[in-house]
Amino acid sequence: MQPWGRRVTQAKEQIRTAVVGAGIIGTSIAHALQQRGHAVALIDRDAPGRGASFGNMASIAVSGFMPISRPRVWMQAPGWLLDPKGPIRVAPGYAPRLVPWMLRFLSAGRPGRLRALQGQGAALCARALADTRALLGDIGLADHMSETGCLSLYATPAEFAADREALEMLDRFGFGYDVLDAETLRAREPALGPGLHKAVLMPDNRTLRDPHALVTRLAEVVKARGGRLVRAAVTGVERRGAAATGLRLDGGETLAADRVVLAAGAHTGALARQLDEPIPLETERGYHTQIGRPGISLTHALIWPARAFMVSPTGGGIRIGGTVEFAGLEAPPNWRRAEITAQRAKTILPGLRLEETSRWMGHRPALPDTIPVISSSARAPGVFYATGHGHLGMTQAATTAQLMADLVTGAAPPIDMAPYRIDRF
Repeated sequence: MQPWGRRVTQAKEQIRTAVVGAGIIGTSIAHALQQRGHAVALIDRDAPGRGASFGNMASIAVSGFMPISRPRVWMQAPGWLLDPKGPIRVAPGYAPRLVPWMLRFLSAGRPGRLRALQGQGAALCARALADTRALLGDIGLADHMSETGCLSLYATPAEFAADREALEMLDRFGFGYDVLDAETLRAREPALGPGLHKAVLMPDNRTLRDPHALVTRLAEVVKARGGRLVRAAVTGVERRGAAATGLRLDGGETLAADRVVLAAGAHTGALARQLDEPIPLETERGYHTQIGRPGISLTHALIWPARAFMVSPTGGGIRIGGTVEFAGLEAPPNWRRAEITAQRAKTILPGLRLEETSRWMGHRPALPDTIPVISSSARAPGVFYATGHGHLGMTQAATTAQLMADLVTGAAPPIDMAPYRIDRF
């Protein structure tokens, strides 16, 4: 591959930064670095947005920072795992490999640790809506995000009481919400069936029209502003001594760079291990069903915490997802997981028709403490990491991009970055 060369802007050489991963995290970082004056290359084995960003639930979930590991989840998990239709599945052959990750997961849920993790998630999510709005405006997609919130649904008083922990967390960090009775809920969303007890409206949660279109547009803007899009698999980081000098690509080619940002989602772990910085990064396989002709319309996104699934109105119809599967990066999809959530959605949306449907499976990058890595390398100068966002990749992408741009350019980030460092494990 031909060397980049350097372009001169205002008599100053631009820093060449290679961003590995063309999902929502990587493309947002490339965009932010261009705004700071870097010459950017965006590298991915697939076309932009074809990984987890293609099939996420299109949600800017600013209220969704409750760590997954906590005592209530521990008590429910055995029943979920024994239920073939439960929200969590561990492939039997994969279970032994998951043990170290699960031990870290349990440790993250200790009461003293849990409160700290909530604060770290809140620090990112408090900035998410404003940062996302600014990003969309800059790339000409200001109308791509809804102005309505998300409804969390409860069928019984017991279900509502069980979720009180999440509401207390929102109170503690100043995130607003409104509790709706059954009559008000039905007025807001007529497609919902009878039998729901209450709902909580989270007004600052938003829905995107098409996550894949957003990533594609970001990549187009990066290219139009002088960035390079490179379709290749990255096999390693080139170094001189400890410092990064570029990337090795499949086929033996090398791409020179002054800075390298590893934002390849669940695939980041393999590159980190090569740098002797192992991350406890798992693939949390998620499924969705996209319904082109649902027969109903929704104003809000819907979450049913007790059943652990979500329904989002998107530009292409209605999207249903929420299941979690641990089976590694190589196992074929288990489409039964998508069918389960689609059928569950019909229990609260009786008019829903499953017509013109498509199914998808992707790999969420999951860390046991549910807090992402947004960090410079502790071992390789010039290398940076942005991964492990789990269910909040779309939510935290614009904020992560600004924080990463601060780290790469040496600016002072607006929040304490120590909790997100790579060597915290």
